[in-house]
Amino acid sequence: MTRKRTTTVLAGVAVATLVAAGTAPAAAGPRHHDDRSVDKITRAVKLKAVLDHLEELQEVSDEYGDRAAGRPGYAASVQYVVKKLRRAGYDPEVQEFTFDYTEENSALVRVGPQPRTFVNETDFLRNSFDTGSPEGTATGPLTPIDLVVPAAGLPPNSNTSGCEAADFADLEPGGIALMQRGTCGFAVKALNAQAAGAGGVVIMNEGQPDRTALINMIGDATGLTIPTVFVTSAAGEDLAAVPGATVTVTVDYLAETRSAYNVLAETRRGDDSNVVMAGAHLDGVQGGAGINDNGTGSAALLETAIQMRNAKPNNTVRFAWWGAEESGLLGSEHYVAGLAPEEAEDIALYLNFDMVGSPNYMFGVYDGDNSSGTADPATIPPGSDAIEDVFESFYADRGLPFQDTEFSGRSDYGPFIAVGIPAGGLFTGAEGVKTEEEAARYGGVAGASYDPCYHAFCDNLRGDGQDKTLYDQLREDYRLVGNVNARALDVNADAIAAATWTFAKDTSTVNGVEPPRRPHKGHGKGHGKGHGKGHGGPHGHGRPLHRAAR
Repeated sequence: MTRKRTTTVLAGVAVATLVAAGTAPAAAGPRHHDDRSVDKITRAVKLKAVLDHLEELQEVSDEYGDRAAGRPGYAASVQYVVKKLRRAGYDPEVQEFTFDYTEENSALVRVGPQPRTFVNETDFLRNSFDTGSPEGTATGPLTPIDLVVPAAGLPPNSNTSGCEAADFADLEPGGIALMQRGTCGFAVKALNAQAAGAGGVVIMNEGQPDRTALINMIGDATGLTIPTVFVTSAAGEDLAAVPGATVTVTVDYLAETRSAYNVLAETRRGDDSNVVMAGAHLDGVQGGAGINDNGTGSAALLETAIQMRNAKPNNTVRFAWWGAEESGLLGSEHYVAGLAPEEAEDIALYLNFDMVGSPNYMFGVYDGDNSSGTADPATIPPGSDAIEDVFESFYADRGLPFQDTEFSGRSDYGPFIAVGIPAGGLFTGAEGVKTEEEAARYGGVAGASYDPCYHAFCDNLRGDGQDKTLYDQLREDYRLVGNVNARALDVNADAIAAATWTFAKDTSTVNGVEPPRRPHKGHGKGHGKGHGKGHGGPHGHGRPLHRAAR
């Protein structure tokens, strides 16, 4: 799941309106719903097969180090999905696009006393001044510069730390200056510190309730040559709390243009003018296997596609595995931007599956009717509420609890709802914290994250790097396979298959299009309209995806 560089997207997951377990929603789904066919597809999608796909993705990460877009492990992940789709009888398209690739090796370390290594993009960010980010490493004594801690009672932008040359009277030559956000710009602070002889700069957020998180430092820093990073207010306070500390600041990164890939495949049968899309992002973050985020969604979707290989849907089903989601929804944005208006109109709805097996899970359903009020109603396309109803009916029919989760466009459904395509999906939680009420409903550990290994190395299938005490607690309630909750994944793999097949047969509650009285015959392979041609990619054909217009 992606995060904007300066914020924690879906932080806290905005959970609200816990729906009573077993309570059926107002609308139970399409009017022509066939329980027998749904039962058949859910029985066919087995947990073991989904876990087998995750094993393959773990092996890819073991070989290449991770599965991040623009790196060899992502290309190998694409090859695996393409291979499995071809064996199932699909003719997948690999759609190439380019993006701004960055590789971060920046570091912030308190060498001693009380050594601590701070986490890049969680505790700190390198600067992103308009004039560039000077690379380098500096180690020296840390000097707090006119800090005001705590700052909670002060008005924003009231701190003058580092704004005047006189502020640096105590700075040792080559030392590390620790400053605080405030009245003057970030670039001014950094350049003042450099002029005073600092070897490196750390600037912390100011500390008021709305000034605690990471943000990008921008501005004209012409002449800056020393490594400069920004830290959360909590990280800054931690640094300042250890007198006489020695700190190392490193800015080291690679920035270049690289290729990433989307994988798309669709059923051979169905109405091309009423397409049901279902997608999951295939990439992970750098430095980890990305097994829950988002191997789980990718693997469950892949097994659903495999089990639908001989299906006879009324509506064409198009499956998608997106690239570079973790870099900002880039794959799905590329796809949607390449649609002609008539192609976008042919898409009845989009289903998104991003993290569906979190170890300390909740069953979250995208809030398509905005009953929790977490989104701007103007951003939710009509029909999204009917998609939510289908997922809620799935859980209710099985006597399972479920709840709303934020529907604000911060995963790959975002580009679809931005052009008016109804959407929905599932989410079992990221770094948000499970409440006492949720623990009573689902089990697990209240006060811990839904995914304690979110965007971390320990998001793997073996359990390497996990907090042993916490995961032992989770195992008291759950069967875990590495960082995956087997029960949550099993249930949600069935939910993915059930919803996909439900809408493959009938989208009338979403867009008013009634299914035919008799199933459509297959239309064969098509070579007409495309979504932007593929460019080969790893084992791709590069053919247009749409069939010939009828």
